[in-house]
Amino acid sequence: MKIIIDYESSWRNSFLDPNTSNNEPLPKKGRKFIGSMTNLKKPENFIKREITLDTVMGVLNRVIGDQRKLYQARGEDDYFFKDIDYADSDKVIFKDSVIETSEITFIRNITGSTDQNAFTGAIKTNDAMFSSGYSAEFWGVLALDFEGLCQFIAAKTKVIATIDADPVSIIGKLELLNKEKAVANEGIANEALEYLKQTFEGVEYLNKKSEIMPISLYCSALYLQLERLAPRFNMDSAKTKAGGISGISKRGFTTKDFMSRFTTGEKKKIWGNPYIRKERIKGVGEVTSLMTKASGQLEINLDVSREKAKEIKVMIENAGVSSFYLGKKGLAYISQDIDTRELKQ
Repeated sequence: MKIIIDYESSWRNSFLDPNTSNNEPLPKKGRKFIGSMTNLKKPENFIKREITLDTVMGVLNRVIGDQRKLYQARGEDDYFFKDIDYADSDKVIFKDSVIETSEITFIRNITGSTDQNAFTGAIKTNDAMFSSGYSAEFWGVLALDFEGLCQFIAAKTKVIATIDADPVSIIGKLELLNKEKAVANEGIANEALEYLKQTFEGVEYLNKKSEIMPISLYCSALYLQLERLAPRFNMDSAKTKAGGISGISKRGFTTKDFMSRFTTGEKKKIWGNPYIRKERIKGVGEVTSLMTKASGQLEINLDVSREKAKEIKVMIENAGVSSFYLGKKGLAYISQDIDTRELKQ
């Protein structure tokens, strides 16, 4: 028998954890959302989908009126399609004639993730980290140029440079330093790197090209300064309960975590984002990937007897399902009369 289905705007991407699937019960907290801007930076999280046997069998069960999830129906002894629905089945043959388009789609994220680069509330500039005797020397590390920073690390020079000691100025400086280009691992830079590697074990300071990332040296230098000022000042107010610096690790920083200590509001929630991935490909340049939407026609051929085909047709007509989803979000409907003739071999 043959069933023809027309469909429009079926999403051909997935933004849920691929380690879980619709072929098993949902986890208690649902499937993990991996469509955030941060997650989409990883190539494995930009997932493309196509029509599969699961898609087709889900549609067939829907149009005969079975509203159970596919894995639930398959697990029952009375599963209507059990004679033809199995791996590598030659009883279910389908052809997808599709036209694909790319569109910017805004995805709702109901988990309420927080924005890494934003904060809320009034800023508290009178925190002890900015008004103590150690503040000028401590934050002055960020005012050093890169060569001066390396001298401070390797030669233990004293910090004389100064910077405005308030949360906005500090985070602004960190963001500028984060844009600094990588430098060659040689000379005084290498000396500073080797010193830090001996002081802070397990911290990676090099990129994939074995170049030094300046921001990592600046952040680690703050931890060095934390130790070097300790004999002269009480540095407890500069530390978190765990002994670190709020929002700053030895490799980098996170704006939201740094500012959370110095603002009256909570971290800014993100309730959605465009589904978009940008990457640089050697020899090509920057490539932008968007949500793929598909419209077309799905032809399903079932290798069943004429009698069985007529039974399926009656069930479809009695169920009266006028439209349904095909895959994710796509609007679909049976567009032609169902042909109950047996397949020609």
